[in-house]
Amino acid sequence: MVQQTEGRAIPPERGALVYDRESGKVGEFQGMGGPYFMLRPVGGGREWQADPRLTREPTRDERLSAGIKAANSRSAIPPLDPLEHSAGDETTTTHQQ
Repeated sequence: MVQQTEGRAIPPERGALVYDRESGKVGEFQGMGGPYFMLRPVGGGREWQADPRLTREPTRDERLSAGIKAANSRSAIPPLDPLEHSAGDETTTTHQQ
């Protein structure tokens, strides 16, 4: 849970996972941007601002879901074109008789 002191949220440690109720997303705490928490999607991406009053610690399922989403997005990167990277590669050399 995001701790409060005198009505203000105490920022979590950098890299801690935070659930933003406004966006419905889990993000990694990056720091403060004025009065807002700066969060980045698990696995990287564009940061967004979150009102600290609308954040909380994510549940186990929310953390797991965010990790799976990050893993899936990494695996969606298309493989390298083998023809582009075969120059000088001895395993692709054909022998003519």
